[in-house]
Amino acid sequence: MIRQQQTLVLSPYAALYDIVVPKDNMLRQINELVDFSFIYEELEAKYCLDNERNAIDPVRMFKYLLLKAIFELSDVDIVERSKYGLSFKYFLGMAPEDPVIDPSSLTKFRKLRLNDMNLLDMLIGKTVALAIEQNILLSNSIIVDATHTKARYNQKSPQEILQDRARKLRKAIYTMDESAKAKMPTKNATNVLEDEIEYCQKLVAFIKNESGIAQVPKILEPLNLLKETIADDVEQLRLAADPDARVGHKSADSAFFGYKTHLAMSEERMITAAVITTGEKNDGKQLQTLIEKSKAIGMRVKTVIGDTAYSEKDNISYTKNNEIELVSKLNPQITQGGRKKEDEFLFNKDAGMYVCPAGHMAIRKARQGKKDAGTNQVDTYYFDVEQCKRCPLKEGCYKEGAKSKSYSVSIKSDVHSEQMVFQETEYFKEKSKERYKIEAKNSELKHGHGYDVATSSGLIGIEMQGAMTIFAVNLKRILKLMD
Repeated sequence: MIRQQQTLVLSPYAALYDIVVPKDNMLRQINELVDFSFIYEELEAKYCLDNERNAIDPVRMFKYLLLKAIFELSDVDIVERSKYGLSFKYFLGMAPEDPVIDPSSLTKFRKLRLNDMNLLDMLIGKTVALAIEQNILLSNSIIVDATHTKARYNQKSPQEILQDRARKLRKAIYTMDESAKAKMPTKNATNVLEDEIEYCQKLVAFIKNESGIAQVPKILEPLNLLKETIADDVEQLRLAADPDARVGHKSADSAFFGYKTHLAMSEERMITAAVITTGEKNDGKQLQTLIEKSKAIGMRVKTVIGDTAYSEKDNISYTKNNEIELVSKLNPQITQGGRKKEDEFLFNKDAGMYVCPAGHMAIRKARQGKKDAGTNQVDTYYFDVEQCKRCPLKEGCYKEGAKSKSYSVSIKSDVHSEQMVFQETEYFKEKSKERYKIEAKNSELKHGHGYDVATSSGLIGIEMQGAMTIFAVNLKRILKLMD
């Protein structure tokens, strides 16, 4: 049964909030800005309405998860902070003397209440609607990009994960008490997972019962992380990592294992849409979805700004048909070709044929591919192979024994030709300068809110993490714009 949380805290100590939680406190500002009653409406079907026992207020549970996204803390640590942090208790709608929840309730809330719902789109939609209501979302341009999030298990073996977390905990202890090293349990020397788990359990017991420093915050956070891994993640660890995560590439020589979050953001730096995929997915293929999602929640889209990944032919045609300007440079392979300058053949406009570096002209040409198909047509120019066989420059140009020698040139479609003209305009160049904003937003998500590493496994887990993180950064941005 759901009992809606009282807006007025009835407590003889409630006046403390007016003293220790000032009006410019971020959590007080969020409470005053956002009507969280939408949580009741969205989660009503997830609760039994005729059970006499009251459930923990869903708004309070949701706010706990929002605090996790804002302050990047574990379940145990966020609940611990809410015991004595009056700004936390005020935000959660609790009286100063109220007891806090058990941390395990947050796991149940995520799995039972927030599962099977489109939390990502719903929360982005709420913040965008709020920004429009406050008259701070005025632009009609969106900036698009993708940011990667490494999988929690990151292609490591289960034993390596436990070893890594135990190592961080020991290092934190040594900085506090170097003499503790001699008293520590003996490290596991085998390659057996069960032995590593047993060692970690001994390490946790030693710190809690013998070292006397288990309550120091510097020790408590890595300790709680190791405890959660042992208690809650052993089953996942036995499955050897994350089944949904995939290898993606940040550049030709740099890869990651995890997920991609494809973002659309207004020029006011409000995220207006997001699509979360596995790491190998192409950035450009998500553009149309990002535009449609942004428009669906009330964003007027007249210009889209992105890097070369978004300038594929289908996207150019889509934006043109929808009267949207695509500020995305064509790939240099299209505008300049992929050959080095010294490897290029020269075109003789009088003869309408290409001439090779040795001065030999092609003897015929043929056009390949269909017009208006998905790929560009290609003109292939054929040379006299007998001349090639005797040519002093044949090394690296003519393959010995080949029956023909050809040189192919891709024909730029009308779509590409128009985009090439557009990207030389002053408007294009000015709008391109706005793209840095989304790079800064990616950095904020990762370094300010822990979005560089997934906190749980699977696409469902990263979507929930992404939803809460984007909701948090959008609320903070609204507060900033309202100042």
